[in-house]
Amino acid sequence: MKSRRKFLTTTLAMGLPAGILALMRGAQARGQRPQNPQTPKEDDPNPPRIDPKLVLEENQKEIKKSVEKLYDLASELKAEVEKTDSVHVLSVAMLRKTDEIEKLAKEIRSRAKG
Repeated sequence: MKSRRKFLTTTLAMGLPAGILALMRGAQARGQRPQNPQTPKEDDPNPPRIDPKLVLEENQKEIKKSVEKLYDLASELKAEVEKTDSVHVLSVAMLRKTDEIEKLAKEIRSRAKG
């Protein structure tokens, strides 16, 4: 019995500081930012330029695609609601579809804001 206690106390005495050190190292590593070599430096005479018109056009195309997908999802949801009796049964597929619609609507909203 004494040997078990001695073993446990020794293990605890050695393992606890090692665990604390490991946690501290992990926290320090998470706190540091990785350096991004692709960011333009201030002393760079020719930083890459992004044409705002191209960005807006690309955003507009993505918004149109997303709205079409949103319309399709809403139509599918409407059809599913019409064919099921939602008073007695709540379909998991309906819930998933509503989640997809919600995510897509939020994405469209954030793209529209810029």
